[in-house]
Amino acid sequence: MEKRLEAGWFQRIAWSILAWGSLGLLIWVPFLVVAVRRGRGSDWGAFAAFLFYECVTLPWASITSGGDGDPVLGAVALLCLLVATAMLLFAVFDPRSPQGAQGQRPMYGTPPAPPQGQSYGYPYGR
Repeated sequence: MEKRLEAGWFQRIAWSILAWGSLGLLIWVPFLVVAVRRGRGSDWGAFAAFLFYECVTLPWASITSGGDGDPVLGAVALLCLLVATAMLLFAVFDPRSPQGAQGQRPMYGTPPAPPQGQSYGYPYGR
């Protein structure tokens, strides 16, 4: 069975604020959490891509620190933050399953309901 990682809008926005608030330095953290909890290969790939981005841009920023700055580095950082925000808001987390359509989900350990027309017990003893 495939693991789902449901999140509401508050949690999605909180992860996006972490990425923007750290100016992209902690952009890999939400993707690590998703990869560890769900374990899909695509999640590990997204984590590796954002970690690689961090490992490339930090030395790049320190090398080009003299002068007015590097406009290419700024464009790359802004583009990466926008992509990460779009992924965190719309692609990474699964939407919450509607409980109203199917009723309440059964609690852990409750037996499934028998199919319509059958009752509990030994069917051959009737």
